[in-house]
Amino acid sequence: MAAQNNISIPIPENKSVEEGYDYSQRGQWLRAAVLGASDGLVSVASLMMGIGAVKNDAKAMILTGFAGLVAGACSMAIGEFVSVSSQLDIEVSHMKRNGSSNEESENEKLPNPMQAAAASAIAFAFGAMVPLLAASFIVNHKVRLTVVVAAVTFALVFFGWFGAFLGRTPAVKSCFRVLVGGWMAMAITFGLTKLIGSNGL
Repeated sequence: MAAQNNISIPIPENKSVEEGYDYSQRGQWLRAAVLGASDGLVSVASLMMGIGAVKNDAKAMILTGFAGLVAGACSMAIGEFVSVSSQLDIEVSHMKRNGSSNEESENEKLPNPMQAAAASAIAFAFGAMVPLLAASFIVNHKVRLTVVVAAVTFALVFFGWFGAFLGRTPAVKSCFRVLVGGWMAMAITFGLTKLIGSNGL
């Protein structure tokens, strides 16, 4: 009797790779984008709330917010570029010391300073637009402040949920800490500016 040949038939890979997907690969751009958007939202909203504590002028609030948007986006981009460039230098030096032979594979995993900087700047500007747009069409001062807080609250919850969704982390915990942090920043800025303004400083 002839021996039976063992033929191995390759099994097609399952298109659904979610179970084996390494979500840490998203960490670089996700961290830059989510943090940038949250910083833009909270920083500009806090600046506008601080000005709103001592001035009823809508133009002053909007100009302050716009200046904060431009300055913050530039600062985030430069800071992220420097930070990620330093990380890149460290990893390249580590690869050279270890004599890595598969450079093409390694390059795909190396951090990208320009990508991180662009993501931070764009995300910051995107987040900063929320309080700016919320304040642009409201004439009454108190209503304007209320609308800004409401818009920022909604955006904070969304950013917290979105970051948790992409990173597959608990959504409630993420939303809670982002929301509370944003509220605290606006309240502290508003309160201290009001205090200083009322004392004539």
